[in-house]
Amino acid sequence: MTIELPYQPLPVDQSSVRYAHGPDSIRRPGVPAGETFEFQWNQSTVYPGTSRKFWIHVPSQYRQDEPASLMVFQDGRLYLDPDGEVRGGIVLDNLIHNGDIPVTIGVFVDPGIFAGSAQPKNRNNEYDAFDDRYVEFLLTEIIPQVTARYSISEDPDAWGICGGSSGGNCAFTAAWVRSDRFRRVIGFLSSFAQMPGGNPYPQLISGTPGKPLRIFLQAGHRDLQWNEPDRNWLSSNLHVAAALAEAGYDFRLTLGDGGHSPNHGGVLLPDALRWLWR
Repeated sequence: MTIELPYQPLPVDQSSVRYAHGPDSIRRPGVPAGETFEFQWNQSTVYPGTSRKFWIHVPSQYRQDEPASLMVFQDGRLYLDPDGEVRGGIVLDNLIHNGDIPVTIGVFVDPGIFAGSAQPKNRNNEYDAFDDRYVEFLLTEIIPQVTARYSISEDPDAWGICGGSSGGNCAFTAAWVRSDRFRRVIGFLSSFAQMPGGNPYPQLISGTPGKPLRIFLQAGHRDLQWNEPDRNWLSSNLHVAAALAEAGYDFRLTLGDGGHSPNHGGVLLPDALRWLWR
């Protein structure tokens, strides 16, 4: 099938580009809104001493006798905010209503903080690490609170994970180390470049038997350090994408203009989810 796209001129300045949200990122009349429930979690054993909030977004089409798909979003508050760049709850409602994706419960998880500490944020420690701690945190501490309340499919092909910046490489790592649970991945402007010890994925992807993953990546022409030899966010994403292509993965790379902003990824979220669940 041939798809003809309308012509759009390329901007001359690649640094200050802003993308306009499409209709699937806007609350629409006639589309039933799901319910969002907020929770506090202060009892982590994987990240002792941290506290965080997380939110469960339940679409109106959910039925207890029909197990739902699951989509986990990092930086939960940012990705759920209906007035922000990503608008995850609105996008899920619109796509489920349209029949573009299955009935999907969204779980939006904030990074941990150490209350009262001089350095309270635990985000980079959680998101940039190349290990299984974060995915084990999700699987043993957060998701059980979801499955205790709602019927969730046990099929790993029905589980996805999404994040941007450090949350992007976090999502990739979670699926890489536990592809028995998460198999659909979205990474927006992923911070592979700042993973401790460097970006491991180009070499790992080429040297490891293929995993059953479907991966959507977005990168930006003017992402951090875009024209520097070291810690280059743009080139790190391109290296990962090239390795995925050469290894025959089911992946898609969308390259845009602008800097290290959630704008473009947020605008792309509806298309990314449609592509993941096609």
